[in-house]
Amino acid sequence: MRRVWILTVVVSLILMVSAGSVLAGNTRDPKIQDRIERQQQRIDQGIIAGSLTRKEAAVLQDNLDWIRDEEAHLKRDGRLTDRERKRLHNMLDENSEMIKDKKHNRIRRYRETHRDRD
Repeated sequence: MRRVWILTVVVSLILMVSAGSVLAGNTRDPKIQDRIERQQQRIDQGIIAGSLTRKEAAVLQDNLDWIRDEEAHLKRDGRLTDRERKRLHNMLDENSEMIKDKKHNRIRRYRETHRDRD
């Protein structure tokens, strides 16, 4: 009888530990973190290179900060569903396009190269 009780306790503990790690693992998405870090680097590089104005960089930084806050908000319940993960990736896709557009702004570059001619 004692062996059955010990076996039951051990199995219960194993199940509790594995369930906890599964739930904790659902919030971690290294792809999202990598994308956030890469976009931060792109914004910083755009500021250094002068391909982003301060105003453009501020808008992009606000977007990225909002995505970070949204990720933290979605993870508060201890899990990140596939739908939430997809939503974050969509927001990162949009911000990535915005970074690209603002860093390669043809109108601003045209004005800067033709400023001396006016």
